[in-house]
Amino acid sequence: MSVRTLPILFLLTAALTLAPISGIARVGLVVGIAPPPLVVETVPPPPVPGNVWQGGYWAWDGEKYVWVPGVYTVPPYPGAVWVAGHWVRHGRGWVWADGHWR
Repeated sequence: MSVRTLPILFLLTAALTLAPISGIARVGLVVGIAPPPLVVETVPPPPVPGNVWQGGYWAWDGEKYVWVPGVYTVPPYPGAVWVAGHWVRHGRGWVWADGHWR
């Protein structure tokens, strides 16, 4: 093995060793109360063609759920699809899974 291949081998080994860590689900704050049903929102027409509606959601403020109304936003790239955030059952409580673009 040459001296030139050692840094590459080291980087590949480090990448393979650390890769599984990024796949571990991180559990944030666990809320012991189930979120209320989603509010049915009337979606207004987009202010600009191509904007994407991100529906409202229930957020936890440390004491209670509060409704965060939906908004229009500009997608980060053509064809991007918004996957809404949502509450997920976790043990005896609920955790928030962030929305993301796909």
